[in-house]
Amino acid sequence: MYVKNRGEYASKHVLPKKLAILLCFASFFAGMFFTNRMWMVPDAKSIVKKTSRTGDEQHVDCDMKIVLKNEDNSSRGISGSQHSIETVDKAISDLEIKLMAARAERETVMKDTIISEDLKNVELTSRRKYLMVIGINTAFSSRKRRDSVRATWMPQGEKLKQLEEERGIIIRFVIGHSSTSGGILDKAIEAEESMHGDFLRLQHVEGYLELSAKTKTYFATAVSLWDAEFYVKVDDDVHVNLATLGMTLAEHRKKPRVYIGCMKSGPGLARKGVKYHEPEYWKFGEVGNKYFRHATGQLYAISKDLATYILINQDVLHKYANEDVSLGSWFIGLDVEHVDDRRLCCGTPPDCEWKAQAGNICVASFDWKCSGICRSVERIMEVHERCGEDKNALWTANFVQTTRSSSSGKIHMRVQA
Repeated sequence: MYVKNRGEYASKHVLPKKLAILLCFASFFAGMFFTNRMWMVPDAKSIVKKTSRTGDEQHVDCDMKIVLKNEDNSSRGISGSQHSIETVDKAISDLEIKLMAARAERETVMKDTIISEDLKNVELTSRRKYLMVIGINTAFSSRKRRDSVRATWMPQGEKLKQLEEERGIIIRFVIGHSSTSGGILDKAIEAEESMHGDFLRLQHVEGYLELSAKTKTYFATAVSLWDAEFYVKVDDDVHVNLATLGMTLAEHRKKPRVYIGCMKSGPGLARKGVKYHEPEYWKFGEVGNKYFRHATGQLYAISKDLATYILINQDVLHKYANEDVSLGSWFIGLDVEHVDDRRLCCGTPPDCEWKAQAGNICVASFDWKCSGICRSVERIMEVHERCGEDKNALWTANFVQTTRSSSSGKIHMRVQA
């Protein structure tokens, strides 16, 4: 009875089929209409305006946030890509320089018939690292000067080997060969070398007017044979305090291209027959004009990058009459830091003695009027006794990078291309 009444009730309220279909279509279209109105995405400008006005309450659609974030990431990606490209370019450039240096080193060593066979067989890529290589410029006629240096500031025998192994300092007298190779002059040097073992022989014909060529060959040969942080050139009539020199150079260990010495700028001498005459004086402007700034030739030091630059470009580097001018000219146009340090050009006593007593020991001492110590063979021992550092200083000195105040008389000059 209950079921029957329920069926009768339901049958009375059934909608016509056509009306039901019509209502379905109407509901569908109404839903589409209101959905588009409610979910319409606002444009970017309205979002920016809205977010700038509402402050902390930012009601920005999540999808729009993703779009803006992607745009920001895209710009960052472009910037990051440019940085990566620059980094790769720099790495490639560094590798090319190292490759050229390695080739030049190999060619320099292999073509030099004077360099001993054991040095030719050294694997260049596995050489040990040294602090500095000191080349003492000397001549065939300077045997007494060399002996005076050996008797004062240059260690001898086992001490010289110990200096290399423990302190990372190489010292050699630098000389080429005579115009008659294998003659009496060369044989005398060979005999002296067998006695002391402290020469670096160059593929170079000796002569006063060839000092620029000798300097270039020295740096190219030295950087080919020894992997050092600094390469030093000094004359054989100059007194040097090795520990002070090492600590001075250590102040500049982290600088890639540094040129250290007593910087000067003397006039280019046009008159023939005078000492230091410059045949190419006209390149420096009017008669009486000065040279560009460069380190005086008694003692100067350059970092490995600069020595490598000389090695790679030695065939095209121009040579002026004076070797210190030539060296300075090779660095013009390069990003090189010139360091003017007056400790590298002290006078002989009493000048260097007063400075030593004040605690400011000189690196090098000589007489300006003689471009070295006047009568150095007789006087260098006196200079050593009055201006030399403590005899144990070389073995106890700390060659880590240090800094000094400007009161030391050192001036830094940044030179960029």
